[in-house]
Amino acid sequence: MNTQEYIALEEKYGAHNYHPLDVVVTKAEGVWVWDAEGNKYLDCLSAYSALNQGHVHPRIVDALIEQAKKVTLTSRAFRNDQLPLFYKELSEMTGYDMSLPMNSGAEAVETALKLARKWAYRVKGVPRQEAEIIVCAGNFHGRTISIITFSTEPLYRDDFGPFTPGFKVVAYGDAKAIEDAITPNTAAVMVEPIQGEGGVIVPSAGYLKAVRELCTKHNVLFMADEIQTGLGRTGRMFAMEHEGVRADVVIIGKALAGGFYPVSAVLADKPILGLFQPGEHGSTFGGNPLGAAVARAALAVIRDENLVQRSAELGEYFMEQLAEIPSPHVKEVRGKGLLIGVELKPEAGGARRFCEAMKIKGILCKETHDNVIRFAPPLVIDKETIDWALPSIRDVLNMA
Repeated sequence: MNTQEYIALEEKYGAHNYHPLDVVVTKAEGVWVWDAEGNKYLDCLSAYSALNQGHVHPRIVDALIEQAKKVTLTSRAFRNDQLPLFYKELSEMTGYDMSLPMNSGAEAVETALKLARKWAYRVKGVPRQEAEIIVCAGNFHGRTISIITFSTEPLYRDDFGPFTPGFKVVAYGDAKAIEDAITPNTAAVMVEPIQGEGGVIVPSAGYLKAVRELCTKHNVLFMADEIQTGLGRTGRMFAMEHEGVRADVVIIGKALAGGFYPVSAVLADKPILGLFQPGEHGSTFGGNPLGAAVARAALAVIRDENLVQRSAELGEYFMEQLAEIPSPHVKEVRGKGLLIGVELKPEAGGARRFCEAMKIKGILCKETHDNVIRFAPPLVIDKETIDWALPSIRDVLNMA
């Protein structure tokens, strides 16, 4: 089958809840993918940072195959031999006492919300049913009913109410707005250290540190959604580390399993995560032996291949090179590590046409919030490959 035949089938039989570029990927390796006609492309999206380790990393492939031949699922009704090792290795790598594995990022966010509410009632003493969680405008934490409750994107909300109570939305990057919103019933403040889906929005220096101080001062949990920014993407293990802060609760996913399997997790120390009791929360697939084995291998690749440091060094180089492109269309280049946003001027005609033009030149990236092109290649990319891509990116950013 060719590209158009695959697209026709997808359009006929699939729900139209995405607007992908018209490339049909049939093979991938490292930073490269190939389409149905054999054309080769550089992946500059990494499945929204799920592929920090690159496509089809051989070490993770081996772990997947080896475990799949043994046992894939036990449910949490029984124990398995991979989950305890995953817990231990994740704790050693992140510095948190405990973790609770789930599947998707949205599930992990929902888990964190439940955890914050339980902590508020059991530890802080907030009256039941009155806990409040503060979030930020422009956020993207997922698409469940509760999560879209506190989205500020009309497309995510308009046809899906009624919504879940208990959330306050304040301006992103404004610590004073958070302080003004805190009440005795505030359980937590949840922020993305960088708003990826929101357009690679980087808050001003000192913001995360101020949020940490406010949460400590008012006995409020600081929850960091590091699903897209964590596990090396921004040149630190967690993006919050750029400001030297430690959240009480961290939410991770995406690259946690290197693109092979949906694995997410909530991290916290024992006084917080230890509040969950049997039966209060769970998932049939969360913590399954196949997912745990894959995640262990994915974490080992991040550690052993120094992907955090690679992201810091190559991200700085890539961003500097993009910032030097003399394009009449570019308003700003921003980001950290290999999470980079190129914001275009409103008169540029939207980022979509630039992404489509780059696809023709063999580079796959995706627009976000209409006017931002996101560049987020796998962390295994090298300088030579970035140098290969830059002339084509320059040409596209200077097109009429």
